[in-house]
Amino acid sequence: MQVLYEDNHVLAVVKPAGLPTMGVAEGEKSLLSEAKKYVAQKYAKPGNVYLGIVSRLDTPTTGVVVIARTSKAASRLSEQFKNRTVQKTYFALVEGRVPHEEGTLRDRLAEEKRHRKMFVTRSAEGVEAILHYRVAKRYSTYTLLEIHLETGRKHQIRLQISHAGFPILGDRKYGAKTSFPVGIALHAGSLVFRHPTLGEEIKIEADFPATWKKFL
Repeated sequence: MQVLYEDNHVLAVVKPAGLPTMGVAEGEKSLLSEAKKYVAQKYAKPGNVYLGIVSRLDTPTTGVVVIARTSKAASRLSEQFKNRTVQKTYFALVEGRVPHEEGTLRDRLAEEKRHRKMFVTRSAEGVEAILHYRVAKRYSTYTLLEIHLETGRKHQIRLQISHAGFPILGDRKYGAKTSFPVGIALHAGSLVFRHPTLGEEIKIEADFPATWKKFL
């Protein structure tokens, strides 16, 4: 487990591609189960270790995940995510050459539960999704985007970017034709939040995985 930050209240780690954040069947590996093993071994804690996931990533996505080590921290961090005061920066390699240097995408999203995917809708039943992007670098057949989320919806970046005509490399669920070595080319590069007990601003950053090197 690659630990980026750790104290008595907060644990920030890197999630690799292909590993679910949580919500798997008993006995199956997840980032949460691996984090519990790490804490139990490091601090010689018997029995069940308390950890609360306050940020999560899709299974094929990589990058920073913040985990609360106490219920107080979990409550306070969750409130920050709910109130949209956490700054989230993602990077995505997308198919094609994005024409504009920067932009904002606003859509309403709904879930198609049968196929476990989201879709853009004009219905009032959909939830609002907002993201901002800028071109970080252009390549011959794809573009590196820096993305900042205003909202945190399921599959938001994957769907909105694809709906705009630029699916993420490797993301066949949302229309990508270009393959990617492991998972998809979406990386949670950094999170900025207030420490749940100290109140000071904390910035956690994660480098690009090795699988990105030949593309960058």
